[in-house]
Amino acid sequence: MYRWMFNQFVRTPTCKLGLSLILILGIISIAIGDQFLTRQKENASQVAEKQQDHIKRNVELHHDDIGLLLYYLKFAVVNEAQPLAALSIGQKDVNPSVQRVSILTLEGQKYDTDLVNPTKLLLGNLDLSFLLIYVFPLLIIAFTYNLRSEEVETGTWRMVQVMSRSSLSFLLTKLSVRMTLLVVGVISLFLIASITLRISWDLPFMSFFIMSLLYVVFWFTLCFWIISFRRNSSFNALTLLSLWLVLVVLLPAALNNYMVNRYPVPEAFTTIIKQRDGYHQKWDTDKRETLVKFYTRYPQFESYGYPSEEGFNWMWYYAMQHLGDDESSGESKGMRAKILQRETMSRKWAQFIPSLHTQLAFNDLANTSLTNHMAFLQYLERFHEKTRLFFYPKIFSEVRAEEIDWAQFSPEYFHMSRGISWVQRGLPLVFTIILFAGLALWNVSKEEPA
Repeated sequence: MYRWMFNQFVRTPTCKLGLSLILILGIISIAIGDQFLTRQKENASQVAEKQQDHIKRNVELHHDDIGLLLYYLKFAVVNEAQPLAALSIGQKDVNPSVQRVSILTLEGQKYDTDLVNPTKLLLGNLDLSFLLIYVFPLLIIAFTYNLRSEEVETGTWRMVQVMSRSSLSFLLTKLSVRMTLLVVGVISLFLIASITLRISWDLPFMSFFIMSLLYVVFWFTLCFWIISFRRNSSFNALTLLSLWLVLVVLLPAALNNYMVNRYPVPEAFTTIIKQRDGYHQKWDTDKRETLVKFYTRYPQFESYGYPSEEGFNWMWYYAMQHLGDDESSGESKGMRAKILQRETMSRKWAQFIPSLHTQLAFNDLANTSLTNHMAFLQYLERFHEKTRLFFYPKIFSEVRAEEIDWAQFSPEYFHMSRGISWVQRGLPLVFTIILFAGLALWNVSKEEPA
C-alpha cells in the first residue's frame, strides 16, 4: 500500500510543483548565502592589506607628530563569518563584521555600520533558514490539508474503512509518504549546501540539520492534529493557514513589540550625548583637572606630569578623549544590559513559539545572533583599551613614528565558540511534536470501531 500511495502522490501536480519550487528556491537561497559569505571573506581578506597601506600612508605624512598620526590611524577588528552564516545570515545583514577604530572615544565608533539599501534591509535575505521556517510549512499545509477530507468528499472514505486494517494506519501511511518526500528534500538541500559551501558535517552543521528536521516534523504533527478533527478541506486549509500566520508572523512580531516596550533603551541616545558632552566640555575645563581624573584612572601614567596650561598638547587631548568614554560608561553598560535582557527574555518566550525558537537556534549555530554581535562589541572594547594603553606612552613621550614597528599591527579576529545544548535547543520542539501527535492520535482513535 505504501508504494502505491507513494506513486500516486508523486504523480499529482501539487507534489511536482511543490517539490520543484522548494528545490529551486533552495538552490537560490544557497547561492545567495554563498555570495554573502564570499563578500564577508573578501572584506576580511582585504582588511589586512588596506590596513598596512593606511598605516604606511599616514606614517609618511605625519611621521614627525605621533599624536597627530594616532588621531588619523584606525585599526581593524574582524568578526569572522562561519560557513553556517551562509545558511542563516541573521544579524549580519545589519551589523558589520569589520570594525575599524581609532584610539579616540570609542562610543562614537562602536555602532558605525555599512551603508546598505534600506529596501534590501526591509525585504531581508532569502537564506536557507528563511526557506525552512517560512516556506516549508506552507508546502506541508498544501500536502496535508485534505489528507482525510479528500477521501470523504470523493466518497471513498467508507471503502477505506472497510478495506484497510484501520483508518489510523491509512492516514499515517498517507502522512508518512508526504513526510518522506519533504525530509528527502531537506536532506538534498543540506547535501547541496555542504558541497557548494564546503561545509563539513561537524557538530554545528549536524545540529542545524537536526533542528530543521524537527521543525518539519512539528508542522506535520500540527497539520495531522487539525486533520484529526474530521472537518472539510476548506476548514482545514483556512485553519492551517491561520496557524501559520499566527506562529510565523504575528506571535514573533507581537513578542518583539512587547520586548521593545517592556525594556526600552533610552540609554542608546543618552550614551552618545554624554560621551560627546564629556569630551567637548573638557575644552572649557582646566587642563590639570582633566589630567587629574585621567591619572586617577591610570596612575601608571602620572609620571608624565602636568604640561603647561597654555597652548595645545596631545597628552591633555587624549586624556579628555578617554574621559568622554568614562563619563558615558554608565549609560553604555545600561544599554548593553537592557539589550541582553531583551535577548534573554525573547529566548525564554521563544520556547513556546517554534518558528522563533528555531530561527534563534539557527542564528546561534551560525554565530549570526545578537548575542554574538554583543560579544563582538565587548571584544572591540578590550581591543580598544589594549591599543590605547600601548600608544599612550609613545604619545606622552613624543617618540617618532619611525621608532615603532608598524608591521605588528595586523587586524585582530574575533571568534565566538558556544557550547551546543541539545536539550535546550531540541526539547521545545520535541515536546510540541509529542503533544500534537498525541492529541491527533487520540482524536483519530475515537473514530475507530470498538
